[in-house]
Formats: sequence, C-alpha cells, structure tokens
Amino acid sequence: MRCFLRWFIISTIKFGAISPISSLLLSSQQNTRSLFLNTALSLRGGEEKTNPSSTATMSENESHQGLNGMDLIIDGWFHERGELWPGQAMSLEVKRVIHHGRTKFQDILIFESTKHGNVMVLDGVIQVTERDEFSYQEMIAHIPLFSHPNPEKVLVIGGGDGGVLREIAKHPKVKEIVICEIDAGVVEYSKKYLPSLAKGYDDPRVTVHIMDGAKFMDDNQNRFDVIITDSSDPIGPASVLFETPFYNAMHLSLRDGGIVCTQGECMWLHVDLIRPLVDSISRIYSTVEYAYTTIPTYPSGQIGFIIASKRQGSCKDPVRQPTLEQQKTMNYYTSDIHKASFVLPAFANRAIFGKEK
Repeated sequence: MRCFLRWFIISTIKFGAISPISSLLLSSQQNTRSLFLNTALSLRGGEEKTNPSSTATMSENESHQGLNGMDLIIDGWFHERGELWPGQAMSLEVKRVIHHGRTKFQDILIFESTKHGNVMVLDGVIQVTERDEFSYQEMIAHIPLFSHPNPEKVLVIGGGDGGVLREIAKHPKVKEIVICEIDAGVVEYSKKYLPSLAKGYDDPRVTVHIMDGAKFMDDNQNRFDVIITDSSDPIGPASVLFETPFYNAMHLSLRDGGIVCTQGECMWLHVDLIRPLVDSISRIYSTVEYAYTTIPTYPSGQIGFIIASKRQGSCKDPVRQPTLEQQKTMNYYTSDIHKASFVLPAFANRAIFGKEK
C-alpha cells in the first residue's frame, strides 16, 4: 500500500505543521460530483454504498469528505491521477465495482478489473491489484528479513491489506509479528475482498493493533529486529515525514543490529524527495541504502525502498537464502534479485547519493 494523504494529514497534525503541499492536496481533493457518475454507478447497478460503521450517508457528508473514488471511473475505466505524478495517469478497465464507501480516514474503492483482478484504491490512489501486488509485498518484506541473521520480532506499520504479513509469515525464524494499522476499514475490507493478501492475518504469530504506529513505537523501544513501514507516499517539503521524528521512533524501537525498510517512492519521479530523506537519516542509522522493484500499476512502473540499519552493515547482500520450499512460494524475490535491486541507474545513484558508480 502506498496511500499518502491519510498518513500525511495525521503526521502534520501530530507534529504541528500544515505545509503548502498539504493545502494543495486537500484543496485538490475536494469532492465535486462528476458528470460521469451515472456511468460509474451503472457498473454496479446504481447503488452508492457507505461504510457499515458510519452513521451518515455519502451524500450527507460529501461537503467535507474530500475525493470520491467513484468520480474517477469514466466510461468504464478507472483513472488514477495525482499531484505526485503530474502529467501522467494510470487507467484500468473496470469489470464491476465491488465496494465503495468511506472509512473513518479515507475514501475506499474496490473493483474487479478486466485484467488485474480485484483492485483496492484509497483516496484515489491504487494500493494493490491482485495481478502484480506480489512484486511489492515480497521485496519490502524479504529484503530486510533475508538481510538479518535472526529476525525474531517484526513490526509492520501500515500494510493493512495483509500482504506484507503474508510474506513475513514465510519465515520460520520469526516468532512475533506485530502490525499497527490506523484504519480498521482497510483491514476489514481486505479480509472480505482481497483474501489472497489478507490471509497473512491468519498466522498465529500475528498481533493486530489499530492505532498510530508512531505512538506504538514510542511505547515499545528496543524491541524489534525488523520494522517495515508500508503506509505512505512522502512528499515535498513535508519534513514531518522526511525528517527525524518518525525515523527516530523506528530507530529507538529497533534492537541493535535491526533493520528498517520503508516505502521509498519512485526514482523516475521523486529523487528530489528521496535525497533529503537519505541525507537526514544517515545521521541516525549506520547504513542507509536504496533498492527498488518493478510493478506495472504504480506510477512509472517502479517503486523504491529505503533500507537502513542500526549498528549493522550493508543490506545489499542477503545473509540468508530462501529454502527451496520458501522459494516455491515466491513469484518475484530471489537472492539474485535482492542483490540486483540495489544497482541503480546512473542518474538515480547520482541524484540520491551524489556519487558516480
């Protein structure tokens, strides 16, 4: 998952900073009912669903709810357009809308596509499709886990769809898996409509906390071997996400020798955002590195990971290998892909780390 708005708004409120970027995003997502809404509604018989836990209907709340995912379905196609990737869009053909409503925090749309299986969209941004989700889930989980010699306790921040949990559960060395997801609705609807991802919740080692991950880490210091953050699209001058508070909290929650892996944006679009983060957290962590994966339905078909360690060396070479049985369950990750994922194009290496290869 990679929804920005939810985490960004919470973080700006928490740390007391509403930037011009947040104002832009909030204003750009004000809900104006599209001329194409009837076309979108017809794909599911004209009914507009609400969150079962909500006491208000969509129409009663639309003046302050922000973006409406149904407005992005035009002539049978869902169109993802965002301030984070200006001048380009991603479109998927919709077979039928399965669910649309609002959770406590955001607009949620789940539809069956013609070629990509079921798709989850939060606040207008594609989070997962059943066709290609494995490339993201496997890499964000297995890079840090296979870089650690004995990962016994793992924390996931965000990742409410359960896909990261599914991948962590493939590691028998792991004794405890904790997930902090702030939006219970994402968990609920993933279990209902994305069972191939949400089966990660079935593992008995998993404990679920519906709460702010930063608060949980403040209360659980020096506890985890690996922390995986799968919750946000960092943006622009929003230092509340890119600077010390959140990464300090992760660092304090790690044991010595621990590793964090966070969603690291797209090298084709966001090197100007990645570089300040790398520079900032290099003062805290022993090593800070950047890897990436390919995934067709994310902007520009690529997304990266910030991988940082606490009193440990580089994560570029795995210290353990998948067993034959583990490898049979993986569709993207291999030990060779692990190593290759850190090899960046010249422009990205230059822009992120300021050096030539």
